Amino acid sequence: MTDFLSRMAAASAERAERVARVTAGDLDKPVVPLRLGAFELIAEIKERSPAAGVLAGDGHDRGECARSYAAGGAAAISVLTEPSQFGGELAHLTEVAAAVPDVPVMCKDFLVATPQVLEARAAGASGVLLIVTMLDDRRLRAMLDAAFEHGLFVLLESFDADDLERLHGFLAAEDHERAAGGQLLFGINTRNLRTLAVDPHRLERLAGALPGRPAVAESGLATAADAAAVAALGYSVALVGTALMRSADPAALVAAMRRAGNEAFAA
Repeated sequence: MTDFLSRMAAASAERAERVARVTAGDLDKPVVPLRLGAFELIAEIKERSPAAGVLAGDGHDRGECARSYAAGGAAAISVLTEPSQFGGELAHLTEVAAAVPDVPVMCKDFLVATPQVLEARAAGASGVLLIVTMLDDRRLRAMLDAAFEHGLFVLLESFDADDLERLHGFLAAEDHERAAGGQLLFGINTRNLRTLAVDPHRLERLAGALPGRPAVAESGLATAADAAAVAALGYSVALVGTALMRSADPAALVAAMRRAGNEAFAA
C-alpha cells in the first residue's frame, strides 16, 4: 500500500490502539437486518471527501438527511466515520441510527482491527465495510467472524483483479451461504484509494470476476442512468454518496436511481 491508502491504514491503526474495551453491555443497540430486492441503494452520509471537498455545510442535519434517504427507499445508509480526511466520527453513526431505527446503518471507515468492528457495533452499526487490500487473511477472517457473530452485514470492497482472485481462494462455503442471506456483499470501488483516481471502466471489466453476489457498484454514480448502467452489468446494489449529499432532493434521487436500476435489472 502506498500514498493515500497507506496513510489511512496508519491513522486507523493508531485509532484502533485507543479503542476502549467493548463489553456485552455495550452491545445493546438493535441490529437491523439488511433486506435486498432486485436492485437497491446504499445511500451515504459524509461530511467531506479528499476528492470532492466539503459536502456538508454548517447546520447540516444528519438525521434529516438519513430520513430523506429512507423516504426514497434506501436499503441501508452508509456513514463515513473516518475523522482526518472525511470529517467523520462514530457519534455521527449513532445519530443516524437513532434517526432511522428501521434502516440498517453501515460503518464506512478504514477498519484494520477486530476491536473496531465491535466499536462500530456498539455505536449502532448494523453493517461494516472492510477493504480487502488493507487486510491480510488472518485479520480479514477475524474481522469477518466478529461481524457475523454479532449479526452485522459486511461489504467487502475490492479495487482490482488481484483483490478478487485472493477472495476466491479465501472465502469458504459458509461465507457464500452468508452472501446468499444478504450478510456478505462484494463491492467494486471505481476509485483507487491509493491514488484517488477513478477508473470508469472498472465496474464493467471486473463484473464477471466477483466471487459472489450481491454485487455492489461503488463511487462515481450520480444519476438514474448510472444506476441503470450498473444494473445492466449485473450489480444489484449501488453505493452513492457525493451525488446525494449535493442533491437538492435526495429522496427523489434515491427513488429515481432505484427505479431505473430495477427496470434495467428486469430487462
